[in-house]
Amino acid sequence: MNAYRISFRLLALAILAIPVAFTACKDDPYEMPSDVQWRSSGKAAGAIVTTPYDERIEVPARKSGNTFVAHTVEFNGHEVMNYCLEYDPKRMHSRWVAFRFDGDTRPKMVSRSDEPFADDPKLPRNMWIGTQSFNGSRGQHYSRGHLVASADRLFSREANEQTFYMSNISPQIDAFNAPYWARLEGIVQDKGRNTSFADTLYVVKGGYIDDDGDIMDMAPRSNGTNVAVPTHYFMALLRVKGTTYNSIGFWMEQRDYGYEDTYEIPKTIFSTNHQVRSIDELEILTGIDFFHNLPDDIEKRVEAEYSEGLWLN
Repeated sequence: MNAYRISFRLLALAILAIPVAFTACKDDPYEMPSDVQWRSSGKAAGAIVTTPYDERIEVPARKSGNTFVAHTVEFNGHEVMNYCLEYDPKRMHSRWVAFRFDGDTRPKMVSRSDEPFADDPKLPRNMWIGTQSFNGSRGQHYSRGHLVASADRLFSREANEQTFYMSNISPQIDAFNAPYWARLEGIVQDKGRNTSFADTLYVVKGGYIDDDGDIMDMAPRSNGTNVAVPTHYFMALLRVKGTTYNSIGFWMEQRDYGYEDTYEIPKTIFSTNHQVRSIDELEILTGIDFFHNLPDDIEKRVEAEYSEGLWLN
């Protein structure tokens, strides 16, 4: 990360206003269309083409020049959004993935698939990277780290297998992937499947890849492509329980934190390591507009603060 961007981020974070009171919000206006009608966005800059998927609360505002993909499955007699993503063809890596835990997607009906890694069939072939493990430019090994975790999608076999598409995979340092990233994944899964905690939990995850200074390596692939290895990862979470909305963000450096077992890591480690953020702060760090489909007044209130105790106890 260059010095200018560090200074800008620190300045912007320092002047954020925090006064907030949570309030009710209208229901998610999105319903899965039976026949997607593509249309040019009237509010997005550049050549972005939007679909009704973009109206979902979990889907961030998109960046011009990237490729949007939505993966759905047939479940309980209707079409269900499994997850969607924005793919950066320059980095050969997703900028973010988005999904939700709700009545359709929170059940645990299947176990993890037998690692059926595959290139994403919805991406053009020139954006495929192959399914082999990652080796860095200097020969170091990286894990095939899930963004949407396999354990996030256990409501159907097809939904779980879709998490093994390489568009959902990021090169992660072994000691970061498991246990550290996996620990936060587990917290999110526990919250998402707990109906006492949330009616719906909206989730956005990713590795930060927008700036050259935040790419630690470019991992070469056998087909001649190169995949960005992010220096930082993030998660943005929005909880809906009745008429109450709460959010929180996480921003963490990709490195070895010195743990060997996922479940020896206390939940409070993310606070101890100063990796907890408001969504407003996370938007400054990532340049991504999260949960922008909320009404503006609700978005402003919900994204300005967070409660560590609500999420990390």
